[in-house]
Amino acid sequence: MSDFQQMSAGYLANHMARLFAVGLNKRLQATGLAPAQFMVLLELWQADGRTQADLMGALDVEQATMANTLSRMDRDGLIVRRPSETDGRSRIVFLSDKARALEQAAKAAAWHQNEVALRGLDPEERGLFLSLMRKVIANMQRPEAP
Repeated sequence: MSDFQQMSAGYLANHMARLFAVGLNKRLQATGLAPAQFMVLLELWQADGRTQADLMGALDVEQATMANTLSRMDRDGLIVRRPSETDGRSRIVFLSDKARALEQAAKAAAWHQNEVALRGLDPEERGLFLSLMRKVIANMQRPEAP
């Protein structure tokens, strides 16, 4: 790894995210979920009955990406989409019984991958690492100053 790569937050974050995604995908295989589906389900397990736009904002993904993920989830019986009672143009995304039944196993798989990723870090280092990650994410979500 070059000096640039070792000192580049973007390179390291991307590398770490790819490695985490590969491990998560492997661990989620028993549930039949893909990592993108799992991320949507995490949002719905927290608060069921959300619009596509709300899910896009929560996960920082593009409209086309979310539409494709939700279509696959609908096809796989993980979600149910119903018309909004307040906005005729909008549909609300709800968990299916199948998705509710997967919650414990999917979260356990993700927790296992999290433990693998953080192994060797003591509790204080884990807390600091996660806190710094949240700060960097917040920085990236803010509009850039001119």
